[in-house]
Amino acid sequence: MTTPFADDDATPASPPPGCPAHGLDTAGLDTAGLGTAGPDPVGSSGLGLDAPGLRRIYGPEAEADPAGLYEKLRAEHGEVAPVLLHGDLPAWLVLGHSANLTALRTPSRFSRDSRRWTAFQEGRVTPDSPLMPVIAWQPLCVFADGEEHRRLRGAVTESLNRFDRRGIRRYVTRFTDQLVRDFGPSGRADLVSQFAEHLPMLVMTQLVGMPEEYGPRLVDAARDLMKGTETAIASNDYVVASLRRMMERKRTSPGTDLVSWLMEHQAGLTDDEVLEHLRVVLLAANETTVNLIADTLKMILTDERFRAHLSGGHMTVPDALDQVLWDSAPMSLVAGRWATGDTELGGQQIRAGDMLLIGIAAGNVDPVVRPDLSKPLYGNRSHLAFGSGPHECPGQDIGRAIAEAGIDILLTRLPDLQLAVPESELTWTSAWISKHLVELPVSFGPRFPGEDDTLPQQATGAAPGGADGAPAAVPAPPPGATASAPEPAGRVALPRRRRSWWSRLTAPFRR
Repeated sequence: MTTPFADDDATPASPPPGCPAHGLDTAGLDTAGLGTAGPDPVGSSGLGLDAPGLRRIYGPEAEADPAGLYEKLRAEHGEVAPVLLHGDLPAWLVLGHSANLTALRTPSRFSRDSRRWTAFQEGRVTPDSPLMPVIAWQPLCVFADGEEHRRLRGAVTESLNRFDRRGIRRYVTRFTDQLVRDFGPSGRADLVSQFAEHLPMLVMTQLVGMPEEYGPRLVDAARDLMKGTETAIASNDYVVASLRRMMERKRTSPGTDLVSWLMEHQAGLTDDEVLEHLRVVLLAANETTVNLIADTLKMILTDERFRAHLSGGHMTVPDALDQVLWDSAPMSLVAGRWATGDTELGGQQIRAGDMLLIGIAAGNVDPVVRPDLSKPLYGNRSHLAFGSGPHECPGQDIGRAIAEAGIDILLTRLPDLQLAVPESELTWTSAWISKHLVELPVSFGPRFPGEDDTLPQQATGAAPGGADGAPAAVPAPPPGATASAPEPAGRVALPRRRRSWWSRLTAPFRR
């Protein structure tokens, strides 16, 4: 799993052993191509990265139109382009679809261990660099190669794979209903701040094994942490403290949840390894799934091609997700990979210790694989959104399940959902690794608690599951969560809703 979020633990006051702030710790590393003898006489990359006039991929100008910048770089350099990161540190941005797959699938040439970066070895990365939260080495599968990576990732992947898709859908159903009850009576909502930013974390808290009352607080903490506010450190502390409490509880009372499974896994993870991987899973899954839900809803509501296909029965929510993962992947790029030795990629000479940025957004629109960007890609999952190779996102199936079920259920509950502002008024905030839809205002016929739903209300009994370790039961909502609101004075009782076109269309695809 990648680490697309910024968090304070990546730059602690006292860096952990092996962190670049302590110098390069090569104990136990495969040091082939590590370049510990100091900087190369001709520069960190004498065949491209030290050239004058490199384009910056950070800052207001670059972030105003990242897609346009990628195309300029492609026209100037081809599949792989030299660029400047924060602090004007050079790196290679991989633009080609094939070149990205090569970088992702050959860890012997392109390592995930950031301690190999020449800029670290030369002392050119300051401790307060905005790059540090993303690329500072930590003892996680994210930054490991070889046997250590297999040990750590195996524990994460095997634990995540124990969840049953039907059990996940039950959680999604209950929390989607809960969110719709909150904003339904107004007939208006912002589907980013009132839906997409809440649903993934609410579901993930259940998969992790936290009490349901943790959900709202963790949603707020995750949003605050991801936005890098002045209280982000306190929010991260809350997340960590919550996970530590859960670990202590599960030590004596294990359950069918991610915390218990990681703690008892045969890989023998330490408490710190369990904690850090839980935090990565929780926050990374939240950030990417929030973006996926928001962008897919936006596309469904604004793109006439999708409306026509949906109403005509030729496209499903999974199709829409596939198209969004091609056109608007949750992460624009991932930093990074580090060359283990001198090599070549996309016609560029890469030097040992150079950083490569995996260009997900650029690779997904590579004209070699997509000569016509208007052509739909329903069912085509060869996009780069989840990576590839040994570090391919282990939680992608869970993220897709949350997004797919959440959107399906929302559109069934609110079949008359429509955009409340002109599409031209929608805005995004961009950073060098991702972009976020700011708001998605919608309107619909007011929906009051107690009205008939087109899907059965979630019961609090046993969830389907069993041998694969799925949750055996769905916890009951907190007191008052399902209580009907008082009937407004003078309100006329609405007739029973007819089954919507969306419900009829998608019924065969529900599980």
